[in-house]
Amino acid sequence: MATMARETGRGETINLRASQKQKVMIDRAADVLGRSRSEFMLEAACRAAETVLLDCRYFGLSPEAFKRFTAMLDKPPVSNYKLRRLLLQTRAPWEE
Repeated sequence: MATMARETGRGETINLRASQKQKVMIDRAADVLGRSRSEFMLEAACRAAETVLLDCRYFGLSPEAFKRFTAMLDKPPVSNYKLRRLLLQTRAPWEE
């Protein structure tokens, strides 16, 4: 997602106001990564936007789709090795 600007081309302008201290910090961080200020800021903004969108907890379902969804959640999980490990039923390496 952070590389979206590179993939689709840059045709839009986004203007921001920042304090001198913020600008210096952003420039230093961009320099460390070998990126321009614009590249750094756009990538950081896209990462933050993606996080916000992925954290959305509400999604709409039709009554029938909601019924199917809750039925799937109510079914007991199929037992498997990875699930048992996830449930912490194995000893930690330092406990052995």
